[in-house]
Amino acid sequence: MVKNRHPAGQTAPGTISAAPVGPCAGLEVISLAALRARVRAHGTDPGAPQRPGFHQVLTLASGGLRQTVDFTAHDVERDSWLWTRPGQVVQWGDLGRAEGTLIAFERDFPGAATVHAARLDDPHARVLSTPKGEAAASLRVAAEHLEHEFRAPGLPHDAHDAVLRHLLDVLILRLAHLEGADVRPAGTRETFLRFRATVERDFARTRRVDDYALALGYSARTLSRATLESAGTGAKEFIDRRVVLEAKRLLAHTDLAAARIADRLGFSSATNFAKYFHQRAGQAPIAFRTAVRGRGAAVPPARDGRDAAADRT
Repeated sequence: MVKNRHPAGQTAPGTISAAPVGPCAGLEVISLAALRARVRAHGTDPGAPQRPGFHQVLTLASGGLRQTVDFTAHDVERDSWLWTRPGQVVQWGDLGRAEGTLIAFERDFPGAATVHAARLDDPHARVLSTPKGEAAASLRVAAEHLEHEFRAPGLPHDAHDAVLRHLLDVLILRLAHLEGADVRPAGTRETFLRFRATVERDFARTRRVDDYALALGYSARTLSRATLESAGTGAKEFIDRRVVLEAKRLLAHTDLAAARIADRLGFSSATNFAKYFHQRAGQAPIAFRTAVRGRGAAVPPARDGRDAAADRT
């Protein structure tokens, strides 16, 4: 990323506090070979938990790569597309086993219409897609054209930015609207969608289903029924999973003490937070931090897009 408006530690793998150099503010297109060289130059560990403040789209031309996103592993293969959103915790696998391209872009780089049409801000969107046939060919062409223009000289700066923005729009719209990769969140019931959006906004303020029911004008039973139908779990469990996910992100990516994390997530004390986390994650907060930073955490591969989304909520 050329434009570095996120804090240190939020840049692409292999970078440190300074952003990579490139021809366009808000977008970078880099081969995995170049990424490996950058990692070696900086002596950083791409497998360490990172929480980028921008979008990353990864596609492979050969080989394979196991990429961990929000503590769920995804096996990326040739012609697969892995799209991680701002705020998700990413851990890279062995970069030496694959060749491909990483496209990283700021949220405000695509056009406003594309941001809306691709649901760019959807935190529950599918992470991994493997298109077939014409869809796969169209995405390859779009990525190759974007990469070519990213490196091509000859245009004035403003014109170059405009070309890259339009080409990125094409790529992410095609990727967002792949058949079977619905850009809408899993579950189409309006009750559940409203509940989920409110949980995303308020999970650090309240964990009580009754509070959400009151805010949305439903009964707690209605929320639980809608959530069970759409997400396969009750409303309280849905809220708890979102709180635990945020706790895991903070434990993995920051050095905040448990007391600070407890405060951020609305717990009355570090003790209450530790008990809550242990009951739902199966280990103490500090044990989780140690395991995930040592890449010793047991991380199951994602089964499909819907399962991966459920694991993140």
